[in-house]
Amino acid sequence: MAGSDTAARTDGTEDGDETDDGDGLAWETTETGIDYRCPGFDVRRDEVVLPDGTETDFHYVDEPPAVVVLPFTPAGEVVLIEEWRQAVGRVNRGLPAGSAESDDGDLGAAARRELAEETGYEAETVEHLFAAEPSNGVLDCVHHYFLARGCEPAGEQDLDFNESIRVTTAEYDDLLSDVLNGEIRDGRTALGVTRYELADRWQ
Repeated sequence: MAGSDTAARTDGTEDGDETDDGDGLAWETTETGIDYRCPGFDVRRDEVVLPDGTETDFHYVDEPPAVVVLPFTPAGEVVLIEEWRQAVGRVNRGLPAGSAESDDGDLGAAARRELAEETGYEAETVEHLFAAEPSNGVLDCVHHYFLARGCEPAGEQDLDFNESIRVTTAEYDDLLSDVLNGEIRDGRTALGVTRYELADRWQ
């Protein structure tokens, strides 16, 4: 979530990061503030001092942690969404995902909530797979990936006012093929499916 408009980070890290600045690469943050707010994210400006003493500023997108869900039905199909993405001007097919909220309790609860809101499906179990920083040159968000099993329709979608989403399902092997051949270009989906295939499916 967006932090204080005036709080300064002087160690060059976010809480919980394990960053070794012994090699002299760390920047010192002397001041931070929000330049622009909109639904879903802020644009933050940090005043920083570089290792050579240069003083400058750095802008980036300040966004809450997000969850990405790889949801399997009891029959082994994957629940997917088709969503209009204005930034690229087309429909995107991929995994359900969304920002964590302060009342979720934990990220597993956020994964269940996003799955239910975007698809109307509820999961029997959810398991944390891994975390990734999708674009840490311009974005501070961490994406947490979850494997959901036993997903079945349980209600209607509960979409935000600016979400245009259609629910579909696919055989897992077809989804993997579409990721590998580039038919699915969504980065969160490509990362989640390939990571699951390479590191989790065959354990």
